[in-house]
Amino acid sequence: MKRHICVVTATRAEYGLLSPIIKKIKNDDNFLISLAVTGAHLSPEFGLTYKQIEADGIKIDKKIEILLSSDTSTAISKSMGLAIISFAEYFSEENFDAVMLLGDRYEILAVACAAMNEGIPIIHLHGGETTEGAVDEVIRHAVTKMSYIHLASTEKYRQRIIQMGERPENVFCVGAMGVENVVHMELMEKTVLEKELQTDLNSPYALVTFHPVTLEKNSAEFQTKELLKALDEFPNWKFIITKANADKDGRVINQLFDQYVLEHKNAKVYNSLGTARYLSAMKYSEMIIGNSSSGILEAPSFQIPTVNIGDRQKGRIRAESIIDCQPCKDAIVKAMKKARDRHFREKLLGIKSPYGDGETSSRIISILKEKLCNSEINIKKKFYDIPIKEDYI
Repeated sequence: MKRHICVVTATRAEYGLLSPIIKKIKNDDNFLISLAVTGAHLSPEFGLTYKQIEADGIKIDKKIEILLSSDTSTAISKSMGLAIISFAEYFSEENFDAVMLLGDRYEILAVACAAMNEGIPIIHLHGGETTEGAVDEVIRHAVTKMSYIHLASTEKYRQRIIQMGERPENVFCVGAMGVENVVHMELMEKTVLEKELQTDLNSPYALVTFHPVTLEKNSAEFQTKELLKALDEFPNWKFIITKANADKDGRVINQLFDQYVLEHKNAKVYNSLGTARYLSAMKYSEMIIGNSSSGILEAPSFQIPTVNIGDRQKGRIRAESIIDCQPCKDAIVKAMKKARDRHFREKLLGIKSPYGDGETSSRIISILKEKLCNSEINIKKKFYDIPIKEDYI
């Protein structure tokens, strides 16, 4: 009997990571797949990115709108409430054998709550990680405790999930989907990318992606202005900027980006680039600047430096290509200069990503066959206690 899996995506980055596994599930005779699209995908303000999913030839089975036209903490909570109500109705109408969720966003927490209440096993990707500056930190661990199958991106993260009491036989190290995209996705030639972005890329350029640090109060405006002041110190460079997620204070950042590109001919801003354009832009860039997880997970596979600003990604496992700095102009400028240093860049030749070899989706398919098709599904939780030496008691 085929197992029916619902995959949920709420953001452009999330879909980009999920797309290889979506395609493999779709083409495997052991599974049926339904794709539910929600959140920023359905918002004109964030680029109506569900259209990219359709352009990829992937059928969207359900669109569920949850976003309010505000990015306050109250609006985020209300969106979560809408998501729980809407997905509860959707899950009750369907007969899913499992729900696949990736990551740590508030939309995903709401969906996990609805799936848990319906008794649907949750398959969770990217658990066990830490991002100490963002509310994503606690959301990720909450989703872990609701989940049945855990697909971690490194062995350290796998061990951390077990440390949280999850049964080792349900916790797997599979690598990161972002690395798989870098290794296997057909990226654009530079001339094609220039046409797609409607700009020439002959001069050095950096890819800039900056999001709110959601556990800090009212820091988005100050930090974004400091970032933009740092960019001003490199007038001969170009900057390809992608807008912030639909997080609290994300609109503050996006408004500052819009104003900046009006006043600076060497910068362009995009609501969304899509995975192929984003990774292609990363491939030819001099460096990644901002606080996106892509600078930690994907960029090292291109052997290019990342200027990682502030605490949003604090705690993640890092390659040697990551340069951490404080969210102030002078520190960002110093980090950018280090990223340009010839000796530093020479050290990056041959570095390997700590997030796997790019074969993640194949491992996931094998695990799903074993755990969903060939084994009894039992979602009753039994806490796994790690043996403690008497010396520590």
